[in-house]
Amino acid sequence: MNIQVKLKDIIEEMEIQFEESRSLLHIKTGEIVLVKSEDLRAVEEEKPFDHLPEWERENRIIAMDVVENFENYIELPTKYEVNEYEIMENYCLTVSDQRKQESLLRAIKGKGAFRRFKDKIIDFDMEDQWYSYRDERFIQIAIEWCKENNINFIE
Repeated sequence: MNIQVKLKDIIEEMEIQFEESRSLLHIKTGEIVLVKSEDLRAVEEEKPFDHLPEWERENRIIAMDVVENFENYIELPTKYEVNEYEIMENYCLTVSDQRKQESLLRAIKGKGAFRRFKDKIIDFDMEDQWYSYRDERFIQIAIEWCKENNINFIE
């Protein structure tokens, strides 16, 4: 592909994904679009949208293009493919202080794991290390995605 996409843009989109939406790259323009599932359904059901506010009409037009020209889009890694829990768990395993590692691993078990983990890294003054690790993983995931989809990227 001839387009070049900023890795930063892909990563930002991966970080802000919502449950009922999809982030897609338009392979001809390099534009990344966020499309709500509700807009895609409305387009498929051919619901009228001229009564909607302008911003919603714009969203519907983008959804229409995605539906009608799906071959021009590639979905970015979803939050399930990114798997932030796994990133968190792998980070815990990199912690060399055994006591801290065990405490972090206990914190990520069960409901509320993300909140407890965040509290622990604050308690242990490890926020910078965690966010550096997390950022590096997101970069790796984005690069792998670009390579798998033959997308040229710039850092």
